Amino acid sequence: MDPPVPDKGSTSTLLAAPLVLNGGDTLQQQLCQRIKRAILAGQLPAGTRLPATRQLAQDLQVSRNTVINAWTQLQAEGYLISDRQGSRVSPIALPASAAADVSSEAPVADRVALLHSSHRYSREEMPLRAGVPALTHFPFAAWRRALNRVLNDTPQRLLGYGDPLGEMALRAALAQHLSLTRGVRCQPQQIVITEGAQQALSLCVTLLSNPGDVGWVEDPGYRGAKAAMLAGNLRVQPVAVDAQGLAPDARLWQHAAPRLIYCSPTHQYPTGAVMSAARRLALLAKAQAHQAWIIEDDYDGDFRYVGEPIGAMQGMTPGAPVIYIGSFSKTLFPALRLGFMVLPATLAASLRPALHELLRGGNRLEQQALAAFIASGDFTRHLSKMRRLYRQRQQTLRQALQETLGAQVALLGGECGMHLVLRLADEIDDAALAARLWQAGYAPAALSGYCAGDAPLRGLVLGYGNTSNAQLQAGARQIGRLLAGRY
Repeated sequence: MDPPVPDKGSTSTLLAAPLVLNGGDTLQQQLCQRIKRAILAGQLPAGTRLPATRQLAQDLQVSRNTVINAWTQLQAEGYLISDRQGSRVSPIALPASAAADVSSEAPVADRVALLHSSHRYSREEMPLRAGVPALTHFPFAAWRRALNRVLNDTPQRLLGYGDPLGEMALRAALAQHLSLTRGVRCQPQQIVITEGAQQALSLCVTLLSNPGDVGWVEDPGYRGAKAAMLAGNLRVQPVAVDAQGLAPDARLWQHAAPRLIYCSPTHQYPTGAVMSAARRLALLAKAQAHQAWIIEDDYDGDFRYVGEPIGAMQGMTPGAPVIYIGSFSKTLFPALRLGFMVLPATLAASLRPALHELLRGGNRLEQQALAAFIASGDFTRHLSKMRRLYRQRQQTLRQALQETLGAQVALLGGECGMHLVLRLADEIDDAALAARLWQAGYAPAALSGYCAGDAPLRGLVLGYGNTSNAQLQAGARQIGRLLAGRY
């Protein structure tokens, strides 16, 4: 279906009306504000294709640079998306901004109708969803070059099954990247390419445990780890998390000794706790003594904003009993569906026959393209750009929440990643609050949903990766209004 376009009358009114120097706002600022207002009011629906900059400059009788600079600013704020076909209204610009302008006193049905009047949004597209990267900032040109290099190099050989463990070009590029940026000790032969980190988790359960074994998961923690263990008929044991990460006590080691231990030590999900060096070393020693395997999920360690990057636990000691897993869902884009796991050398050798039976080397074109993307330096440049963007967006969200809820508002997880946790009082029903926010066009998660037990933590997990500054500010105001009116 073609993108919607405004009718000629609205185009004339919204875009072609003259800009006037009035001693206040510049022509560029006037044009930016005009487009913003039209988007927020629903007059320019999501997906609307805007006129070419050259034509619009002629219509407005301004320089083309004025229009280009306005479009660049609107793209940076998340209102527009630009590609080789031109510029169009962002599919994520309308919901949060519109929600901010709708009175919290209005009926929910009215607000939902307004939000969805011009575009139907999936939960994945909605602002404040955790774990979604800035998709409008993906470097399509560089990725296209990498794909073209692969397609131009005898693609027929890549159409059949490949190495079940993954394309060696990608494994070699990834081994070098992980060694330099994450301190991972590995050779390409230790890496297995998977269809996302979730498949890596499932393979760990399948290959390293038996039904009835005990699997430890963080509490609160990533629900996918628990799901993978339950699917393998493991007995899941939640382990409390404190300010230093996973905190098992001696009784757990004695009475619920694990076969598998899942943890995210660099940036615990969702609280953001960083596991201390002492606790990491103690966990490694205990796991070794109990013949347990640690699954280290480094889901967003590439995005750290305070001090130097924190290296992987896997690289702290030689021969560590750690399976290191990750994916490109957050560093590139989720639909790529490429992840990986790094096995200890001895384990990689012993598991190779089983992996050859379980896996069928696919996604070969994408794997080769990703190898070229990494080798060219484009991946590193993209990560650097995203660090700057996410740092700035996090600061915007933090400031907006402090202005709305007070300077002493409790925020967790701010040193890394693409989300913050807004801690709330125990009497707040965070699930009900999250549901109300969803109705208003936002998709944060309730912190209690990641917890086990009868006394869950209360709060909101707020993603800022794929959410513009305007949406972050509007979302903070909406949270404040709902809390003030108790939802």
